[in-house]
Amino acid sequence: MATRFRFTALAAETFAPLHALDDASLRARGMRRMVADEKPGFPCRVSLVDAEPGETVILLPYVHHDVDSPYRGSGPIFVREAAATATFAPGEVPALLRTRLLSLRAYDRNAMMIGCEVVEGRDLEAAIDRQFADPSAAYLHVHNARPGCFNCAVERA
Repeated sequence: MATRFRFTALAAETFAPLHALDDASLRARGMRRMVADEKPGFPCRVSLVDAEPGETVILLPYVHHDVDSPYRGSGPIFVREAAATATFAPGEVPALLRTRLLSLRAYDRNAMMIGCEVVEGRDLEAAIDRQFADPSAAYLHVHNARPGCFNCAVERA
């Protein structure tokens, strides 16, 4: 029987104030407003869907693993201007992940990495089950394997 899991996206309210800033204010914070010019290519970490060509996104640095551990991590993410926080039923996989080569990272309760693997998105459920087969795995992070960017977290459901 498969381990029950749930994907969690970033909260829209965290980023909502950024969309009101002008380009100079964004640049002063190390951020850029961009217009998506291809799909896929601009994966939103709030809605967990790729932006449509012509859609406005903000590219910003984000601390995605804000922990007191050597595995604290940050990196660039895209957030769509009109994004609403995605919610998923247990076992539901965001379509955004299905067509990407992914890096799955397992962490224990002390935010220490205890497992990892690279997997095609179409095989993600089996990889999640393998990582959560270790009872000390408290949560997982999904990254795009090639650029290394954070996508979302996975928790036990």
